[in-house]
Parts: sequence; C-alpha cells; structure tokens
Amino acid sequence: MSRTRRWAVPGYALALAVIVTAPLWAPGYLLLRDAVSTPRSYLSDAALGLTEAAPRALPQDFAIALASQLVDGGLVVKVLLLAGLWSAGWGAARLTAHVLPEAGLAGQLVAVTVAIWNPYVAERLLQGHWSLLVGYGALPWVATTMLRLRCGDAGRLGGLSALAFWIALAGLTPTGLLLAAMVALVCVAVPGAGSPRWLCAVAAAGFSLLGALPWLVASAVTHSLSAYQASGVPGVGAFAARAEPGLGTLGSLAGLGGIWNAEAVPGSRSTVFAITATIVLLAVVAAGVPAVLRHRSAWPLLALAVAAVVLPALMASGPGLAVLRAVVEAVPGLGVLRDGQKWVALAMPAYALAAGGAVLTLSRARPGLPSAAAAVACCAAVVLTLPDLAWGAAGRMTAVQYPPGWTAMTAQINADPRPVAVLPADSMRQFRWSGEAPVLDPLPRWIRADVLTTGDLTISGHTILGEGANARAVQELLLAGSDPTRLREAGVGWLVVESGTGGEIASAATTLAQLPVAYHDADITLYRVGGDAPRAPNALRTQVTAAHLIWLAMLVLGAAGMAVTRARSAQVG
Repeated sequence: MSRTRRWAVPGYALALAVIVTAPLWAPGYLLLRDAVSTPRSYLSDAALGLTEAAPRALPQDFAIALASQLVDGGLVVKVLLLAGLWSAGWGAARLTAHVLPEAGLAGQLVAVTVAIWNPYVAERLLQGHWSLLVGYGALPWVATTMLRLRCGDAGRLGGLSALAFWIALAGLTPTGLLLAAMVALVCVAVPGAGSPRWLCAVAAAGFSLLGALPWLVASAVTHSLSAYQASGVPGVGAFAARAEPGLGTLGSLAGLGGIWNAEAVPGSRSTVFAITATIVLLAVVAAGVPAVLRHRSAWPLLALAVAAVVLPALMASGPGLAVLRAVVEAVPGLGVLRDGQKWVALAMPAYALAAGGAVLTLSRARPGLPSAAAAVACCAAVVLTLPDLAWGAAGRMTAVQYPPGWTAMTAQINADPRPVAVLPADSMRQFRWSGEAPVLDPLPRWIRADVLTTGDLTISGHTILGEGANARAVQELLLAGSDPTRLREAGVGWLVVESGTGGEIASAATTLAQLPVAYHDADITLYRVGGDAPRAPNALRTQVTAAHLIWLAMLVLGAAGMAVTRARSAQVG
C-alpha cells in the first residue's frame, strides 16, 4: 500500500473531526452544559470521588487534574475530544478493513463518515459529554482487537496490550468503560482459531474490572450509592430516550438520535427533516447488511446493534420505566442505566461496518459504478442530512473566555482551601459571558477546596434531587438568611456569589451583609466565612488514589505494549 493510501483513512477521519470541533480551537475553554474545562484542576476530594455525590466523573477528573499540572486544562479537554472523534472514525475503518477487506478504501471511508457524522455525536456534543465521546471512539478499536485475538491475526502480547489500552481509555467515564466491556465480551463469541474464548473473556472482564476500580472503590468507601438511593432514585423518567419530530422513540434511536434533552439537539433534528435524515442513514446501513452477513465474525456486533436500539426504546416505555426504577432502587449502582439513549453507542461499530459494506452492494447492483463514486454518494448523503454538525454544531459549541475576576477569586481560595458554598442555589449556570446554553458551575473543578454542591437538577420546571444532603442543608441556611456563625459551624470557609446567572437567592442578602468581602467585581463576589471541615481521611485518599493509579498503569502499560509490538513488527517487516 502506498504511503498516500495508508494515510488517507486517518487523514480523512481527522479532517471530519476538525470540521466538527473547529470553533473550539480558538483561545478559550469548553463550557457547554455538562462540559466544563478550566485552566487548572486539583486532586481534591471531589476529583477523587470522596464526596457525597456518586462518582460519575471518575477517573476523568483525576486524569485532568494530573494533566493540567503540565498543560492548560482547557487544551487537554479539546485534544481529548478531538482524539475521541478521530479514533471513532479511524477505528471504524480498521474494523471494516478486518471484517470486510473486499470493501477496500472506499468502504472504509464510508465507515469513517458514519462513525463521526451522526446524530449521536451531535447530541452528545451539545449535551457536553466530551469524555463519553472518548469512550465512544474506543469502541471500534475494542471490537477489532478482540476479533483479531479470536482469529489469530494479532500476537497475544500485542492484542492483550491493545485491549487493555482501549478499555482503559474508554474507562475515562463509567459509561465508557461499560460500553467497551460489552463490545469486548460480545466479540468473544465469534468463531476463530486464535486465542481461546475463555482467555479472551477473562482478559476483557479482568481489564474492565481494573478500569472500574476508581469509581468502584470510591463508591464503596464513601457510600455515595446509598445517598443516591436515599434521594429517591431520581431522574429515571426525565432521562428516558425521547421521540424526535415525526419519529417514534424506536425510530429516533434507530437513527442514533433521541437524547432526553430536547435542547441538546441540532436544528435539523428538531423538525420533520429528522425523518429524511433517519431514512438516509438507515438506507446506507441497510444497503451493506447483506455484505456483512456473509461474515460470521460480524454477527455478534449486528446483534448488539439491534439490542442497543430496541432495549433503550423499551426502557422509555411505561412498563420499561417501572422496571428500570425497580432495578435501580434495588441496585443503586445501576443508576447509570437511566440515560437510556447513551447506550445506542453500542450500535455504532455495526452501523459503520454495514455502511462500509454499502459500497459493495451498490457496486454489485450497478456493475459499471466505480466504488469511489458509490463511496462519495454514501458519504455525501450522510453529511448533507446532518449539515449542522459542522463547525461546532453550527456554532453552538465554541471556546469561552473566563472573566479576569475568576482567576483572582480562585487564587484567593487556593491560598487557603477551605470548603466553599455557592450562590445562587442551582447546579447549572447561564453566565452572560458563556453563551446561550446553561453550563455546570465551573468552580468545583478550578480550586483545591471542595465545593458544597447539592447535585440538584431542574428539568422542565421539575427538580431532580442530587445526593448532596450536607450541601443542601448549608444552602437552606443561606436562603433563610441565617447568621454567619451557623455557616461557620457547618464548616463553610468561603462563600462565592456568581453574578449574572439565574438561580434562587431568597433571603441570603441578610447573611451576605454580615460577611467580609474578600473579592468583588461585576461577575463574582467572594466572602470569607472562616469555617473549616476536615478532608477525607488519609486512609481513604490512599485507597482511592491507588485505584486510580491502577487504571493509569493499565492505560500506560497497554500503550507501551502496543508500541513494543509495533516496533517488533516493523523490524521483522
């Protein structure tokens, strides 16, 4: 293969990923709904999962805290997001090359397009789930690695190293890890004369367990899942998959759309044009299914794709929601299931593979049609039916600059890191300088101190309670205008009032009038309260840190094993 052809696929995947993320590469930070990046993060108790809240962002927060000691944290997040999308496309092409080599370069380019340019990517970007998209990007690599292990195309050391690396990378979030584990275990079922099934299954399960240690250990030592259960297992109905215009829930999910939040949807998917877009995507995928069915190694992925669409649709039904609530009440750790649409990511490897096979089907149906022309037609159809994914979802995802006062305020808190309370009383913010969409409060990720957050979330006027019972008690003191002495007794060291954003203040002005101002400008005011509270015991910090280091070691050693294997292959070649 010529050097040009060898780099055509990764180059094309990178080009699509850059087109999607282009506005982010201006100076600034990603601040959009759940996506929060800051110049620097720290290994606070929150970053290690040692708070009341369920450890949903582990080991992501740990990794960003380490990386931001060397590189600006905003740049770290941008690079990881770009890498996730690039990996999704490149990995889809590698999967197609392994299962459908007859599809050639043309088929691989179609697979790249479907993996990157689809409603799932658009909606998760607009929801701010950048780390989930990193896990999404690892899925086709996990599938390819396991398939190569089973058929004997990969050396055992190199294959196991690659499997460890991709599962660890996907494990940047709990959901990403579970997605990768399911893909790996499903692919164990394929026939092959390579590594035995038992070894592949043990490796997949073992690596998944090691990758899950950060949030498993944090959940165990903090009992945060009990707090989630005590809060009433919130959000089961609110986070169910949603039907898009003209499509039922099943149709929306089959088109890789249907996120629970209607505001995190591209404009083209919020009208009946979603019907056309879904038909086009499914037509491209369906066209390649006959070619894919000829290869038994693809059958498990096809079955997984069907399940990934049908089961979330059932979960969004009345009986499905009742069953899901009962399951989560019995096993709080399964609260990760409540956002049903995110599991549609499991369909992506099969969708991309089938899309690559569409080139073969079209070429056979029209014998005179060049495969390149078939690929161009498929790629154009997929891109043109989701035009507003380009340029940061039509400019809705941009780089944001923090006001100077935030740097000054965080510097004061970091010099004396005591627990911080925040007003207004809301987890989401809509700053005048951060764009039209709301965003999670950036403060907890920018300071050494722990921020008292309730985790409450308001959706369509309905408040879903979080696990922060202690933070909620402090918040009630503030809203009642209590004497500052009571705040100090509750362990509050600082109070931050973030101006220019919605949220409840109630009678807090009475309390604020009695507190000394440490910093003030038009955007933010910092009050010194003077209380303090002990950090998590050193023994707990040691246990959770060790769990994170095991995850990090799996990531680094997996990458090293892949590099050694590649170097040996190059020498032999």
